[in-house]
Amino acid sequence: MTQSQFSTLPLTAKELSNLKALNYSTMTAIQAKSLPIILQGNDLLAQAKTGSGKTAAFGIALLHQLTVTNYQTEALILCPTRELADQVSKELRRLARAIPNTKITTLCGGTPIGPQFASLEYRPHIVVGTPGRVLKHLNKGSLKLNQLKTLVLDEADRMLDMGFSDDIHQVIAFTPDKRQTLLFSATYPKEIKTISRTVQNKPIDVRVETQHQENQIEQHFYEVAREQRESALLTLLHHYQPKACVIFCNRKQQCQDIADLLSKHKISAKALHGDLEQRERDQVLTQFANQSCSILIATDVASRGLDIKELPMVINYELSPDPEVHVHRIGRTGRAGHSGIALSLFQPSEARKIIAIEDYLKISITPSQITELNTNTTYQITPPMVTLCINGGRKDKLRAGDILGALTASKKIQGANIGKIDLFDYTVYVAVEQAISTLALQQLLNGKIKGRKFKARIIK
Repeated sequence: MTQSQFSTLPLTAKELSNLKALNYSTMTAIQAKSLPIILQGNDLLAQAKTGSGKTAAFGIALLHQLTVTNYQTEALILCPTRELADQVSKELRRLARAIPNTKITTLCGGTPIGPQFASLEYRPHIVVGTPGRVLKHLNKGSLKLNQLKTLVLDEADRMLDMGFSDDIHQVIAFTPDKRQTLLFSATYPKEIKTISRTVQNKPIDVRVETQHQENQIEQHFYEVAREQRESALLTLLHHYQPKACVIFCNRKQQCQDIADLLSKHKISAKALHGDLEQRERDQVLTQFANQSCSILIATDVASRGLDIKELPMVINYELSPDPEVHVHRIGRTGRAGHSGIALSLFQPSEARKIIAIEDYLKISITPSQITELNTNTTYQITPPMVTLCINGGRKDKLRAGDILGALTASKKIQGANIGKIDLFDYTVYVAVEQAISTLALQQLLNGKIKGRKFKARIIK
């Protein structure tokens, strides 16, 4: 029995059975290194690349340590964005199937605070949220952390980048001095060491290789003049013909400009940036994740919480000034054993950024020529799926199985025609194949879900 097996951990038979049902076969590197440390009650300072399995690393441990009969908040997970908080909550709920009556509540800004007050009246065992909204509930007294056992700072580097340092320290002031603190970060700037010294007690430092194997991610760098950048982007898409792609930008307006450009060329694309309302951000992330949108143009902060296991390509429309962020970007592809392609555009004046990436990755970069790419092919991709939006959600006691049952009730639609089903508090997004989207919508409008009528529409 190797040390990468979950059975080597002091987990219950039900917990191990649930992990097996969730296709958790062997531990990832970060799980194998950090789970024993967390289960022993030690503080942890961990660095791991995107897609490394860190959510399960802390999730499995804190769920195992819960006293479910104690109706107090025993674990708090702080995340930089609502998207990441939602993703973490969903994963924790999956992992908690083996532990009946576990209550997990998500507290984030951008959503009405009233329903959150109601949810907190019956104290949750685990709270996942963004620092600002969690602090607001603490100040109002609706959230109590006096019984907290475990505090998790997830993607701490991004929380610091987004200016949450003061909020984090204020939140921590509401927690017991004697607690376990787990700090996870994709990058390792000096500010991480500073906050670790402030909030942790003799943390054990765990680092998993943040660089990606050359056979996983194929990188190409193209030097172009500023005025050629848009045409160069179109050339890349026409040559490589990706079925799905994330394009990274450094500025919000740039994201929208590129989305408009691609739409003019009949390329399915949506922008994701901080100026969108939270509902719009939820929709865009969901549509890309469920294959209803082929190309996502995003800033680094907005893309946090994006979890695509088989993304074939990323494009850096502009290079990040931070080589660690470059690694984080390209790490969106080439995940879970799959290969990927990372393409980067840069101007002659950005030579310093190229040198910084070379030094960080310990590679030598030879720029490729954009003029050598094939532009004779047409790239006008249509997504395979369409997203339907149902005006009901978790608060209406809806589950994925209820939606699946309603769509397949007439036997005209098969389960194989239905893709991802994403449940939010008051909304459900369900992906269906393009060919049956109208039929699926009519099925929902004319039928019932759990004996009730719900409004539904197609999201464009």
